[in-house]
Amino acid sequence: MSITPLAHRPHDHSHCVHSALAEAEVLCTRQGLRLTALRKRVLELVWQSHKPLGAYDILAVLSEQDGRRAAPPTVYRALDFLLENGLVHRIASLNAFIGCSHPEHVHQGQFLICRECHVAIELEQDSISDAIVASAKGVGFSVESQTVEIVGLCANCRSAA
Repeated sequence: MSITPLAHRPHDHSHCVHSALAEAEVLCTRQGLRLTALRKRVLELVWQSHKPLGAYDILAVLSEQDGRRAAPPTVYRALDFLLENGLVHRIASLNAFIGCSHPEHVHQGQFLICRECHVAIELEQDSISDAIVASAKGVGFSVESQTVEIVGLCANCRSAA
């Protein structure tokens, strides 16, 4: 049975943003971390869609919409904080960031990335992570982190083609 990912289902996207911010507040409070106004705003911007967002895209929005004159290092520091604390994932192939759907527990990221509309769908398949760790162990390699990026066409773009 195929389940349509949230990114492709009609939904109240403001709920995604609100939930992500609420979870971030809880996690940061529990861990004694400061979710500053800028960190929170960057997280909010990352969650504005289900498409990965680059640091300079975030910087542009901060300048245009918020009137902030944030420098690139400031945005990168905010992104580093969010990344280190499991609130976002970095999509290396796009040099962009996407909100983490499961920040409440440490996990490895697996993403289906549409080459047309650029939506990124996060998977959480322990079997994929386990297979990577087992294969690496077989050659004497110790995995510290992993992000699997799979590029193709999402159901919406496939249907439109």
